[in-house]
Amino acid sequence: MDALIDIRDVKLSYETEGGRLPVLAGVDLRVPEGGFVAVVGPSGCGKSTLTRLIAGLLAPDAGEVWLHGQQVTGPKSSVGMAFQNPVLLEWRSVLRNVTLPLELVAPRMPKREKEERARHLLTLVGLEGFEDKRPSELSGGMRQRASLCRSIVHKPEVLILDEPFGALDAFTREDLWQTMQKVKAEEPFTGVMITHDLRESIFLADQVIVLSGRPAFTQYTMQVPWQGERDLDLLYTPEGADMLGELRHQIQIAQGRAPQEAAQ
Repeated sequence: MDALIDIRDVKLSYETEGGRLPVLAGVDLRVPEGGFVAVVGPSGCGKSTLTRLIAGLLAPDAGEVWLHGQQVTGPKSSVGMAFQNPVLLEWRSVLRNVTLPLELVAPRMPKREKEERARHLLTLVGLEGFEDKRPSELSGGMRQRASLCRSIVHKPEVLILDEPFGALDAFTREDLWQTMQKVKAEEPFTGVMITHDLRESIFLADQVIVLSGRPAFTQYTMQVPWQGERDLDLLYTPEGADMLGELRHQIQIAQGRAPQEAAQ
């Protein structure tokens, strides 16, 4: 299957007061249409930088980023983004926060259609009845659900999730993992998720990419064998434990706490 996202040997450095700081030193990533990839690696290795390249917010120093057969040269409206901090606008209701992307990318869409689309998504994630609330009236998990709705309301081809559940408690995180499965089943998209939670990576993704320490390259790729809807109990099976053990080992290699020759 052709890749919807195709990242080819991307290199990037940042300009700092002390000179050029290499961040990415040869990253390759291919995501098929409808696929879901999780990217893990040591803190500061360039995971979030990678998402900005996919969204067209940064340009690589070398290498290429392709999206649906077209080279990415600037911001793409076909990419939705959700972050650890939901950044909902307090002066807008939950409903109007969710419709905001439609106001920007589909200004001619009738207001009624915008609101119907937003209400459908809010119902999908369990926020029916909270449409007229302000963000401050919601719990952290509810705000993150609203943020997820906002990121997909314009039906993006690609959804980038940058540690979207990192600030939540463990129980709320697990609940939102299951919500994410439901959303992806009913609102298909191609996903790239940055996470520090290895359990989250194998529960949600079809493929897990481990980046090395900075400057980062693609150190290891794991295919997750689970198909269809997943139950949290899978994380506690021998297969789940083996995958988590291998990913932990790969992170140790990336951190320099295990010998590089141990990498597969």
